[in-house]
Order: sequence, then C-alpha cells, then structure tokens
Amino acid sequence: MKEGGYRLSKPSKSNRNLSDGLVVSIITVVYNGESYLEHTIQSVLNQTYKNIEYIIVDGGSTDNTLEIIKKHEDKVAYWRSEPDKGISDAFNKGIAFATGDLIGIINADDWYEPDAVSSVVAKYKPGIVLHGNLQYWKEDGSRGMNVSPNANLLKQEMTINHPTVFIDKEVYHKLGSFDTSYKFAMDYHLLLRILHAGVPFIYVNKTLANMRLGGFSSNWIDSYRETKRAKEEILKPSLKHHAVYLWQVLRRRASESMENSPLSFINEFYRRHFSPMRKM
Repeated sequence: MKEGGYRLSKPSKSNRNLSDGLVVSIITVVYNGESYLEHTIQSVLNQTYKNIEYIIVDGGSTDNTLEIIKKHEDKVAYWRSEPDKGISDAFNKGIAFATGDLIGIINADDWYEPDAVSSVVAKYKPGIVLHGNLQYWKEDGSRGMNVSPNANLLKQEMTINHPTVFIDKEVYHKLGSFDTSYKFAMDYHLLLRILHAGVPFIYVNKTLANMRLGGFSSNWIDSYRETKRAKEEILKPSLKHHAVYLWQVLRRRASESMENSPLSFINEFYRRHFSPMRKM
C-alpha cells in the first residue's frame, strides 16, 4: 500500500475552516489511467469553488498513474494506491476517506465543468442528492450529446448522470455506500436505494460534467441484468422489471444495428423525443 497527500505531510492544512463554507469532497478512482487522469485532476483543482477536499483512490496502477498523482500531491488531500476488489470497493474507500459535507465522484476519464461544484453548492441543503446534465464528447474530440436526467423515471432505469451526482455525507452514513456485489450497475443500485428511502433529489439545470464516448461498455447486457436485479431487490418483484429489461436489450440492439447506417436518423429522433433521459 502506498499513500500520500497534504493530509499526511501537512495535517494542519486539513483542518476545516467553517468560515470558508461547505466542505465538498471529490473522489476520483483510477486504475492505469495515465491517458486522461491529468485532465480529470485539473478539472477538480481548477474549480471556481475552492473549499474542496480532493481524494484519489488508485487500484495499484502499473503505468504512470502514480507519477501523475504525485505531481499534484501538495493539492490532493489524500491518495492511496493498493489493489481493490472492484470499482464499488474503490468508491467505498474514497467515501470512507472523505470528511466533507457533500461528496462527488468523478472517474479518471471524465471531467468537471469549472463551475460544477459552485453550481451544486448554491442549491445544497442537508440530506439531499444533487445532480445535473452531462456532456458527451466523441473520440475525435467533437461535441456529442448533452444528456438531461430524469429522476422521476429512476425506478424504471438509470436516468441520472452519475458523474454529476453529489450526495450529502449524512445520506451515506444513514443508508450505506456501494454494494460490492454489483459490478456494473452499482451506481444505479445505490441511487435507487437512496430514492426509495425518500431522500430528495435536486436537479441542477446546468452541464456539470463531461464524459468521453468510447463506446458503451461491452458488458452492457450485464449492466441491464444488474439493473433488473436492483429493482427486484429494492422494489417489490414485478413482471414489469423483466419487461423493461427485455425492452432495454431490444432497444440497444436496434440502436447498434442502425448506428452508422442510413437509418441512424431514427436513433437521433428517439434520443431527442422518447429517451427516458433527454439527449440533445
């Protein structure tokens, strides 16, 4: 295990200054992420809101990830590098290390808009979940879809952009963090559990985060299966969950077959007008 950050070298710097307002903990989990980690780190360090505690959890990278982290060690509150049991485990480590009032998670190939944290803090109230819009970027660097969430349909499928989510630390204390038995839909399971417990979800009508389009995970069908499992676990079992799962699979396969074909306009029309998450 390796660790660092100013929390270890300058403990006095870690003291919370209540006069600075809300403390926001940002967590980045990474494994062999040298290609984009620098961009992610800079997007956190360059936030217009400055009362941020930045935590990086590395899964024991073998590339230049640690060198990139160490380069920013004086501005990172705490980082740790060691093998983990998967993404959920890494998320949970970061949450356990966090001391802020509000926690956001941004992965090592995503990045925040400069005013993301200040926009969220402006709408903060204790005991809530805040979330906003997500901007996708194509592999050639051009702008892709901008996706707006719809928390009202979360009981149907994943309709919230996880890189934009900020959760009050007390919500984690009361309801727990990520279930490590979920390997693909751990974020959906967590958010559905929080929603089902009656926690308010507050929408911030701004683009908060960005994500590169590297293609949907090759494990997308496993993600859909885990989404169905989460609904069956948290909500009462229903044939509707299986029907939605079948619809998701058919929708995905149809979309793939029409992408980059003369029928691709159908995908665009569906995304704009019928998708559970509005995509512009």
